[in-house]
Amino acid sequence: MSVAIRPGQDAGRPRPDAGTGVEHPSLVPAQLLGHPGMPGRGPRATTADPGRRRFRRSLRDWAVDLACFLLAVAGGLVFVGVGMDDPSPPSALLLLADLTAGSVGCLLLWWRRRWPVTIAVLLTGIGCFSDMSGVAVLIALFTVAVHRRLPTVLAVAAVQLAGFAAYSVLRPVPDASVPVVAGFGLVLTAAVVAWGMFVRARRQLVLSLQERAVRAEEEQQLRVEQARDTERTRIAREMHDVLAHRLSLLSMHAGALEFRPDASPAEVAQAAGVVRASARQALEDLREVIGVLRSGGEGHGGDGDPGTRPQPTLADVPALVEESRCAGVRVRAEYRVPELAAVPSGVGRSAYRVVQEGLTNVRKHAPGTVATVLLEGGPGAGLTVEVRNPAPTGGEYAAPLPGGGTGLVGLLERVGLAGGHLAHGWTPDGEFRLRAELPWPAGHQA
Repeated sequence: MSVAIRPGQDAGRPRPDAGTGVEHPSLVPAQLLGHPGMPGRGPRATTADPGRRRFRRSLRDWAVDLACFLLAVAGGLVFVGVGMDDPSPPSALLLLADLTAGSVGCLLLWWRRRWPVTIAVLLTGIGCFSDMSGVAVLIALFTVAVHRRLPTVLAVAAVQLAGFAAYSVLRPVPDASVPVVAGFGLVLTAAVVAWGMFVRARRQLVLSLQERAVRAEEEQQLRVEQARDTERTRIAREMHDVLAHRLSLLSMHAGALEFRPDASPAEVAQAAGVVRASARQALEDLREVIGVLRSGGEGHGGDGDPGTRPQPTLADVPALVEESRCAGVRVRAEYRVPELAAVPSGVGRSAYRVVQEGLTNVRKHAPGTVATVLLEGGPGAGLTVEVRNPAPTGGEYAAPLPGGGTGLVGLLERVGLAGGHLAHGWTPDGEFRLRAELPWPAGHQA
């Protein structure tokens, strides 16, 4: 018996049986389909004891039950006929009881899946004197072996052996010694039990494979959701890094226009131009991030993603510093790296974000101070990124810009994922220092 379990396949078209994933459910036992026949029961039987739940018969089950009933009736009639040909045939009363009780026993086979042990015990009692129920007794024992655990099967088999012994006493077989009859009954019982246990083991294997397939599909869905959440978190972090930088520039230039009404028209025009350019750039960045979020977060924002701009690297740090200087921030930069473009792109992108966040925090929390940006390192030695600024002395603008305090948290995660280390805090000299140490493998180029 084969069950086609296809987790995750043919996702774009409906399956023949969407609830089970089986191509031909009518040819599979209902126990393996997972359709409970009683309300309040679970959707699937467990592999520990799959037969303890009631299931609606499939077309295959109806065919098997009908075949078992007909086989039991035909076999019973053959045994009755053989008994009538004996030198000492049974009496008419015994024959009537045999046929009546045996026919009832054959009918009981229709409920053998629901109450296998009960039906087997009842048929054993009938089989103590009835030839008509001989085949039905073996079918009931086979059902117990398929649907119950080994201790129960052995107990039922022992009961049936006892019933066979009682039959040998009540209706002895001519020309056959008691050891021969007992041996025949023992071999026949063992064969039926072994066959039933083999079928049970095979069904348990199919059920375990089905559960593993379902579990694998659920784990795959979970991994997809986790990847989507991770990507959305990364996009949100990029949104904070980019927009916080742009909006801080906007706020600084707007503050300059507000607190310097005596500025010359050229200075006002220059500040307004910077405000307009920063606002346009912020809108473009926001539109890009929102577009990725609407598309389900499938883009990774890398250089090869269509529809997105190349991500910044360490070579873009000088332009970032110059942009901050144009915004009025006093920045002193030191580049002690042999070649900025030679830094691996992932490391350079993390370093760029560290400098960007550091300068953004200077504009927010320490306006009017002089920020120092230091890039130092080389292949094999690692890359050190440091942004320092003294404590603010009051500032030339109104109040410092508000901050959510999540920028450094995002940097900690970003640097940690890159395999580096981030430290920030006040130094004994009274400066706030943001320092990141990133790995730069030897011989690794961008």
